[in-house]
Order: sequence, then structure tokens, then C-alpha cells
Amino acid sequence: MIVVWPLVPPTKNMNVQELQATLAQFAKDRDWDQFHSPKNLAMALSVECSELLEIFQWLSQDQSLDLPEDKRKQVEEEIADIAIYLLRFSDKVGVDLAAAVDSKLEANAVKYPADLVRGKAKKYNEY
Repeated sequence: MIVVWPLVPPTKNMNVQELQATLAQFAKDRDWDQFHSPKNLAMALSVECSELLEIFQWLSQDQSLDLPEDKRKQVEEEIADIAIYLLRFSDKVGVDLAAAVDSKLEANAVKYPADLVRGKAKKYNEY
């Protein structure tokens, strides 16, 4: 078998919908769509987030800010896994991820006005 690079289309500078289409095709080519129910994708997303947490589990605050190259690479891979599952999940449940993020940022701007919360880490109902 001859493998021609790239195995999948490059995703640099792609928008959310293009990324979702690339991931959908990737899953379709492998007959994985049957496994990509919202329940399964939500569980997989949680697992990948836990794998990211595991990297930082026993690190000090300072160590977490200055990761050695091997740990940084692990973080990069887990972030990519999280993004992939989040994109697949949002596609499967019909959520426009970019619009949802915009909407949530607007809501958070109201909940957390910069002049009131700057430098503080309290929940919105504590201000």
C-alpha cells in the first residue's frame, strides 16, 4: 500500500463548518458514524478532558506554566482530541458552534462586566 501525504486534508485556517465536514468524512470513510451518537461523543469528550487533566495532576502551578517539550506535545494532542470530539458532538446535535460561542460570550459580558470583575475570580452571583 502506498500512502500519499497528507492522509487527511490539512485543516489550517479552516472554519468550523469545514472542520466538521472534514471530520464527518473521516468518520464516514472508516464507517465510524455508527458509533458517533451524541451520548458516545459526550462520553469521549469527557474522557479526553480527563486525559488532559491527568497531565497536570501532580504539577505545581509554576510547573504547569513551564511544561517540558514532551508534556507540551501531550497537551497539544489532548487539546486536538478534545476539539475533534467537540466539533463532532456539536455537528451531531445540530449546534452551530461558532454562533453558540458568540452567544455565550455576549451573555458572559453581561454577567461579568469588566469594570466590576477585573482581577477577581468569583461567580457572577457573588458580585
